Amino acid sequence: MTTATESGFADLPRLLSLMTGDEKHSAASTSTLDVLWVLYDRVLDVSPSRMRDPARDRFLLSKGHGPMSYYAVLAAKGFIDPGELADWGSDESRLGMHPDRMRVPGVEISSGSLGHGLPLAIGSVLGLRAQRLSRPKVVVLVGDAELDEGSNHEAIALAGREAMDQLTAVVIDNSSSTHGWPGGIARRFEVEGWVTRVVDGRDQDALAAAFTEPHPARPLAVIAVVEPKD
Repeated sequence: MTTATESGFADLPRLLSLMTGDEKHSAASTSTLDVLWVLYDRVLDVSPSRMRDPARDRFLLSKGHGPMSYYAVLAAKGFIDPGELADWGSDESRLGMHPDRMRVPGVEISSGSLGHGLPLAIGSVLGLRAQRLSRPKVVVLVGDAELDEGSNHEAIALAGREAMDQLTAVVIDNSSSTHGWPGGIARRFEVEGWVTRVVDGRDQDALAAAFTEPHPARPLAVIAVVEPKD
């Protein structure tokens, strides 16, 4: 069951405070907060009443090992009841330490294993193309360390060659990558034909502009730089 009540950004700290434990991934959770809010509040065309609408935008959380901010935003936007947050991760809760698309309203993919989200996003774009649906956006959120996975390298190359302008990858850069990339994260996408935009991951206006400025016939990578992981 979903709730029709929406909260604002100022309510997110309170919603986050309801979820305790999972200290291991607290940095992964909080690093995504501003990006997730901007997407759901100002960019994505999706709502609790349109979760099964073929013409909805899709958001895929590949960085699924830190879903607290994701759950808080879903609660703030009416996809889930805020009352569910307090017992998240328990045996009785449908809000697991990794989100489950079969149990949590609004969740497009089950995630947590690194390297899966971007390939799944490409599959979503191909599925939309097969249905001749060219307007819905597919946005996938990945972590900078996750780009070390070989599946992402293949996905980046394919998306550029297929001119997937419905696709946006937002990379949370908190300096946790082991290997990095020559020339920086943006360069990794640029060499494969993507449009790239590097922004402050805490500047919501800059994020909104980066997500909404046109990028015809090319996929978009937004590199959201946040404070380094401790």
